[in-house]
Amino acid sequence: MPENYVTVPGEQGSVHISQDVIASIVGTAITETEGVAGLTNAAGPGFGEKLGIKSVSRGIGVGFADGTVRISAAIYARYGESIAAIGAKAQKAAAAAVESMTGLPSVVDIHVAGVTFDK
Repeated sequence: MPENYVTVPGEQGSVHISQDVIASIVGTAITETEGVAGLTNAAGPGFGEKLGIKSVSRGIGVGFADGTVRISAAIYARYGESIAAIGAKAQKAAAAAVESMTGLPSVVDIHVAGVTFDK
């Protein structure tokens, strides 16, 4: 399979999950997190390269190493709330969604690229 797939071996064969599918799962989980104003790719296209992440879309990078899904996401936080708490909630939401839908453990790095202000 191409490198942009995560392979989950099973008793009757393997399941290949596109990194774009995992990015979509992560994106939904993170944008539904309280305090997150949205995703951004403001961290730049190279922000996932340091983590060995090859597929980056919509501010979400997905990679796979040593049986673990490695995720990097750039978000905007809402002004007036704890940025650390928002990041922690986004990490937890993304990891739980990936683990429940793929059965694979994950590591999630959150990059807060900006703060939004309500009008």
